[in-house]
Amino acid sequence: MSERIPRDSDNDYSEVMAQQRRDFVEQKTSTKLHHIGHYSIDPADTAGNIENFIGVAQVPMGLIGPLLVNGEHAQGEFYVPMATSEGTLIASYNRGARLLRESGGIKVTVVDDAMQRAPVFIFNDAREAREFGIWVEQNFDQIAAQAETTTSSGKLRNIEQYAAARMRYLRFNFTTGDAAGQNMVGKATFVACEWIMQTYPGIQRYMLSGAMDTDKKHSQINTLHSRGKRVVAEVVIPNALLEKVMGVSAQTLFKSRQITQVGSFMAGSSSTGAHAANGIAAVFIATGQDAANVAESSSSIVYADIDDQGNYYLSITLPSLIVATYGGGTGLPTQQECLNMLGCNGVGKVHKLAEIIAATVLAGEVSLMSAVVAGDWVTSHDALGRNR
Repeated sequence: MSERIPRDSDNDYSEVMAQQRRDFVEQKTSTKLHHIGHYSIDPADTAGNIENFIGVAQVPMGLIGPLLVNGEHAQGEFYVPMATSEGTLIASYNRGARLLRESGGIKVTVVDDAMQRAPVFIFNDAREAREFGIWVEQNFDQIAAQAETTTSSGKLRNIEQYAAARMRYLRFNFTTGDAAGQNMVGKATFVACEWIMQTYPGIQRYMLSGAMDTDKKHSQINTLHSRGKRVVAEVVIPNALLEKVMGVSAQTLFKSRQITQVGSFMAGSSSTGAHAANGIAAVFIATGQDAANVAESSSSIVYADIDDQGNYYLSITLPSLIVATYGGGTGLPTQQECLNMLGCNGVGKVHKLAEIIAATVLAGEVSLMSAVVAGDWVTSHDALGRNR
């Protein structure tokens, strides 16, 4: 019979239990866990973040900056912590930060904010489903009141509707304050759906998620309608500065964008940019975000142009940036230090963090695109990205 992993129903978040589990896995696998078991945090602090705690995964962390951000919430210079094991990444983002700082900084705007849960209701036929949709529109205020009984910070903004066969898919859009909000909106939507089931006759059944919320996976609906924060970062880079720092001209970089747009289209890519996932993942790990949300957060729309003076306009739109400054992994000690470093710890700071992340991503985009065009992409990885 297989042995169960040791647990303590009374106090599972203790160093005693962590050590018991490490001893257990060392015995089972003949693997010493010296580094995994070497940490400074109190196991009690991980309650609500993990189960069967045995230690930590230590990811190297670097710093880029100063990154000059001209946001509505993030204003000034920031030194951004990034956790990664990919050599050259920090150097590349740092180079991009320098270029954009000398260009006058990155203008960043949060243009939308919504988190979804998308239940589906099943009826006898399509006509019944259509009538239900009309009822939902007429009773929105009551549905919102039910949903908001579960949260002090979540607000139901609107409900999108989609029809297929005898189903009615409802996409509940909430604002969620400083939390990422997936659990918050799941609970709120559940209470609203239970009220709907008790109030509206003729529903066969419902599912709390009909998959149109596309949680932790990319989707076209999120690109169009937003999930989390929809953020735009943009900059105008003088051509002379681009040539001095990156060794490429605005014209060359612009023409390369035309080529890569076609390549992205043919590949069916969810992003027209170079590598938004790199910067987002590195800052997510450092600041305690849900790393799985990189799947949707890294979807991006890059747009470039050249003005009448020959300067390079570059922007990136992140339509599904899911971030938090409160709750979840943001409360862990290491991640608290990183959030404090950015001035983004606690309530009222989530849009500031979103702006800093978008600015960071833009720095990485221009650096990598320039490296590919200038021909120093491979050589930089050879110099900095190999373990010898």
